[in-house]
Amino acid sequence: MSDAGSVPSDNDTRKSKSLRPLRELLGFLWPHKGRLIIASAALVFTAMTQLSLGYGIQILIDQGFSNQSEEGLRRAVLFMVGVGFAMACGSFIRFYMVSWLGERVSADLRRDVFNNLLTVHPGFYEKNHAGEIMSRITTDTTLLQTLIGSSVSLAARNALTLVGALILMSLTNIKLTLIMLIGVPLTLLPVLYLGRRVRNLSNKSQASIASVGNRAGEVLQSIKIVQSFQRETMEREVFEQEVSRAFDIAKKRIQQRAWLMACAIFLFLGGMVGMMWTGGQDVIAGRMSGGDLGAFVFYAVMLGTAFATLSEVWGDLQRAAGAAERLVELLHQESNIPDHGSSPIPHGQALVARDLSFTYPARPENPALSDFNLTIAPGKTLALVGPSGAGKSTLFELLQRFHDPSEGALTYGDIALADFSLQDWRSKAALVPQAPILFSGDIAYNIAYGNPDASQADIEAAAKAAYAQEFIERLPQGYESEIGAQGVQLSGGQRQRIALARAILKNPEILLLDEATSALDTESEYYVQLALGELTKGRTTIIIAHRLSTIINADAIAVIDSGSVVDVGTHSELLTRCDLYQRLASMQFKETPAEEAQITSPAA
Repeated sequence: MSDAGSVPSDNDTRKSKSLRPLRELLGFLWPHKGRLIIASAALVFTAMTQLSLGYGIQILIDQGFSNQSEEGLRRAVLFMVGVGFAMACGSFIRFYMVSWLGERVSADLRRDVFNNLLTVHPGFYEKNHAGEIMSRITTDTTLLQTLIGSSVSLAARNALTLVGALILMSLTNIKLTLIMLIGVPLTLLPVLYLGRRVRNLSNKSQASIASVGNRAGEVLQSIKIVQSFQRETMEREVFEQEVSRAFDIAKKRIQQRAWLMACAIFLFLGGMVGMMWTGGQDVIAGRMSGGDLGAFVFYAVMLGTAFATLSEVWGDLQRAAGAAERLVELLHQESNIPDHGSSPIPHGQALVARDLSFTYPARPENPALSDFNLTIAPGKTLALVGPSGAGKSTLFELLQRFHDPSEGALTYGDIALADFSLQDWRSKAALVPQAPILFSGDIAYNIAYGNPDASQADIEAAAKAAYAQEFIERLPQGYESEIGAQGVQLSGGQRQRIALARAILKNPEILLLDEATSALDTESEYYVQLALGELTKGRTTIIIAHRLSTIINADAIAVIDSGSVVDVGTHSELLTRCDLYQRLASMQFKETPAEEAQITSPAA
């Protein structure tokens, strides 16, 4: 497996030349083995009936044409009609079953990959674009669906046809069969050589397609910025370059596949010409009948068609192996955050950081936290202040176990957070981010995201507590109003109040507020502050604040700088003894220190 923190690059995937990644699909096929057996039986039956057409041709020529017998002609025609009906029935069952298996396995694979990605630590998505990952889940699984639902069936059927045709050819005329077999090794050479090149180009092609999708997703998601800065022309040119690059790689892949098929067909037809010349002489000399030659030519055509199809399917297998390799990496991607804890979680304990140090993997030379010591009393409100990059958001990341400390301990009471299961620990906390994240759907769905089992009455109570009920009731469909992707149909203040209602409905013991009012207008901030005043009562609340006016009445304020705690105290205490806090306050307040101490805030 590649590094647990990143998806394999195109260079990584090109190193594998085998079809080994496709073996992973067997685990997805096994639960549906009944349908697989039926499909296999239908495939064998169809291949056998198809080969029996050669016998019909022999009857047609020897008993119908050569003897000028209407009875022989009728026998041949009835035989072929019966074979055709049998082939139609077998093909129907085979096609339906293998297509069903292809769709089912593709859906199961998408589901399992997505389910696994939900457990991977968030740092994984800092190194890998979500758009590229989703492209692999959709595009690569579609390739595998085509493989299972079409290519594998074609390969198996033509492999059976090839073997059967070869046996029947040998029984009909061994000399002509040996002539045909001369071309087989020559046909395999381009298949083996060009097949590797197709595999490499297929990996490149899939990577380029993922890049195109990722670029388009980023631009469309930020369309307001693009249009505001009038960068439409630039984005068109950049996207055109990405599309052209993907097309150039696809052209090379198609060219290699075309060469593969052309070489295989030409070499095989060369053997066919030699066979027909020799067979024709045998018919003229009376050493074999015309019916035998006709049947032999039919078997040889079947053999050639099987070879041509197998050479094409080999390219599909190479391409699908590359897709499977990438999906298997995602399917087995492990989280860097171990989830082995089983300790019962107590209630009402203090959060304690002792000698805490943390370094982001991408920045090993720049510790985000260093010798960080802090105690957060239960049921109290603690505010974190400090310059940008001081380590406030990093502490939030550690408290939610999106990362684990590099050194030191982060405990709840006397128990390390790592000793609790992730689900149990995260159920105790709720985050209200600075930029609220909402999902496509209606308002009720987004509020109930904090508690999917909540009743409609509970949802409305949470909205009322978040001062969101008034604007919700003014909407045409009320709580059933669709809000668009990421809540684009709501204002910033409305989105923030929905996020607060979601946190209220979860009823957490620990509340994490990441400057929840910094980007709001005065009226929206007023309502959000009122909601926060209700939400923080009786909860352990940790607030990241840049505007000191919102947290001066907090139970305690921790001043953080360069990844360490500089001082902890109340607003008035810090004004008298902490230089950094005094400097931050002087930049934001025009009032005197005495006047500042009288400022109140609903958030407190």
